[in-house]
Amino acid sequence: MPGPTADLFTDEALQQPAGREQIGEQSYVLRGYALPWVERLLPELRAVLAQSPFRQMVTPGGFTMSAALSSCGALGWTTDRTSYRYTTIDPTRQQPWPQLPATLRELAVMAAAHAGFDGFKPDACLINRYVPGAKMSLHQDKNERCYTAPVVSVSLGLPAMFLFGGHERSDKTQKVSLFHGDVVVWGGVDRLRFHGVMPINEGLHAVMGPQRINLTFRTAG
Repeated sequence: MPGPTADLFTDEALQQPAGREQIGEQSYVLRGYALPWVERLLPELRAVLAQSPFRQMVTPGGFTMSAALSSCGALGWTTDRTSYRYTTIDPTRQQPWPQLPATLRELAVMAAAHAGFDGFKPDACLINRYVPGAKMSLHQDKNERCYTAPVVSVSLGLPAMFLFGGHERSDKTQKVSLFHGDVVVWGGVDRLRFHGVMPINEGLHAVMGPQRINLTFRTAG
């Protein structure tokens, strides 16, 4: 993230949630669901990133990811030339990942319940930063020990085109436009669907600046 994290965030209130769109049998986009939480959420996010700043990770295949990553919670996701995995320790700082803040946890739990997944207990929050041109290739979230819990994904900042596919990489994908405050929840029969993000277009968001921040909550342990 260029410059101090706080410089890219402002406390600006936007419109209220607009509704729920079904994109799979047990998959939903909650339009604008996170907007009422943004003012409380951003200070907690700043504090997390002050402890564990964004970093560019390298995949086992030697590819440097275009999205920068950090994590918070009991477990954090990491990758290097050896494997993809969850760890209790931030490998950059050799200290535990920051705790999952209360507002972030509450948002994730309530969004999951709104999509039909009661009792969600996230123990990991992956924080991805996309600058223009950054993307995420099609992949499955399968490093978790149990697939009964859903994935809850919160979009902040610049718009993104989310790719939501099937259970095989070759399956046709649908393109879903995501905007600031949108939350995607998928689980159940859809839990292992392939998904990704197309390259982010140039832009400047009024609240988040020239970037998209994605918060992905999971039950990893």
